[in-house]
Amino acid sequence: MSKSIRVYEYVNHPYEAVKLALQTEASEIFQNATKVAASRAQTVASELHVNIAGIEVGTDISISVNAIEEVEKKVMAPQKTILEIEWEAAKAPRFFPLMKAELEVYPLTSTETQLDLSGNYEPPFGWIGTAVDALVGHRIAEASVHQFIKDVATYLRTQL
Repeated sequence: MSKSIRVYEYVNHPYEAVKLALQTEASEIFQNATKVAASRAQTVASELHVNIAGIEVGTDISISVNAIEEVEKKVMAPQKTILEIEWEAAKAPRFFPLMKAELEVYPLTSTETQLDLSGNYEPPFGWIGTAVDALVGHRIAEASVHQFIKDVATYLRTQL
């Protein structure tokens, strides 16, 4: 059974600057934001991490940027850029969930940009994985995705 997660952060830079950075350097931004040094064309090895009861837990992940779409401004909706991304564990991916997500980037004000990530993941191991996910896995997944978007926003805030 697929599980949904939605998180958001803002960047205190204009939309055009954030959009351009993500359109041209998304893989590098994800790599640098998550502090891991392996980069490939449209795929990057990064690390998802979360603090659980004072213990730092993390795994290397492979992030793919599958598509980038620009959506024109509409009457009641701002212009936005959507990055279709997915990630899985770089080692032993069958033991970890596969995450498929959209990162929407849009202006909040003339000097602030919203990063809005929504996605779905499938817990591994069938019904056993679903049971573990119900107990603790979903909280770990949410915390990891929160940390990821926070790392990306922090990187953009400091590097743009």
